[in-house]
Amino acid sequence: MHLQSLTLLNFKNYHEVKLDFLSRINCFAGNNGSGKTNLLDAIYYLSFCKGFCNPSDIQNILFDEEFFVIQGQYKVNGNKDELYCAVKKGQRKVFKRNKKEYDRLADHIGFYPLVLIYPGDVHLIQGGSDERRKFVDGVIAQYNKEYLHRLLDYNKALLQRNILLKTFAEKRYFDEASLEIWDEQLKINGIYIFEERKSFFERFKPVFQKNHDELTGKAESIDIDYESQLKESDPGELLLQSRNKDRILQHTTTGIHKDNLVFLLNGQAMKKFGSQGQQKSYVIALKLAQFQFTKQLKGFNPILLFDDIFDKLDPRRVELLVRMVSENDFGQVFITDTHTERLVEILEKLKVKSRIFDIVYGEIAAIKEFG
Repeated sequence: MHLQSLTLLNFKNYHEVKLDFLSRINCFAGNNGSGKTNLLDAIYYLSFCKGFCNPSDIQNILFDEEFFVIQGQYKVNGNKDELYCAVKKGQRKVFKRNKKEYDRLADHIGFYPLVLIYPGDVHLIQGGSDERRKFVDGVIAQYNKEYLHRLLDYNKALLQRNILLKTFAEKRYFDEASLEIWDEQLKINGIYIFEERKSFFERFKPVFQKNHDELTGKAESIDIDYESQLKESDPGELLLQSRNKDRILQHTTTGIHKDNLVFLLNGQAMKKFGSQGQQKSYVIALKLAQFQFTKQLKGFNPILLFDDIFDKLDPRRVELLVRMVSENDFGQVFITDTHTERLVEILEKLKVKSRIFDIVYGEIAAIKEFG
């Protein structure tokens, strides 16, 4: 699978542009603020029906315009697929695959798998447990549609249960039967999600460890500890035991929405004891493992995006990383960088077809070919 072309109309700082891509390495070079990341964001939209930079669709419309359109032409198993995304002020988002509109955007997730590596990934280590759960859910959802639907159902039930708990407190009454309706939904879906997460980590950790060893030369030992209340007790029992506490606090205090991942380096918490360099290597290895794990389950290469991560790495590691993803194990790769010369120097050494687009304030200033 690869993205053959991308067309943008009124998207962020692009008025109108069409880009044709190679099936291997494509680079966007330019100063900060030129629009490099916006191109990656558009590609991300086509896989996830939303951007990674700004959760508000309306704010992605070019200033003084009323709508934006993103179109992508893909080649998948020898066939051509066309994706179309349109957002207009005051109207719902339209997303089409081969001219057929989706009833639910969630049904699109997983058809065009994609892995993004960007500076914000450090929040996986430094941020709260919700960031780490989102990572796990995002990986599993790209190969298991039932998981995504179960997760959506769980979150809806959780929201309704929390609303009910607040209503009980405000009106000073308690209806056990009403609460048990949502308890049952949380129990059924919670068990499924927990089992899938547990199974995921059993298979994912060896892939992650292999990638980390390759990046660091086996300099450190790493691990991931999956923490869940469901390891100790049935979710139905947990909800029953915490019912009085939930009534007092007016929200649900137990369940898979409290799961956490503890990233370990040499047996200690990476968040507390890992240096900046160790944390960067850890996160990149994590995302490359996501790529390879998804590839194994989908049977083809996801698209891989690197957004401005080279400034955070030493030159030797930058070259090692680009050389790694230029090999046959990887498919189509998109890279942004502020230094055209650095990209040229690396790509000239590689025997793979690659292309650099020079970006200047939302315009394509030049295109360079290699390989």
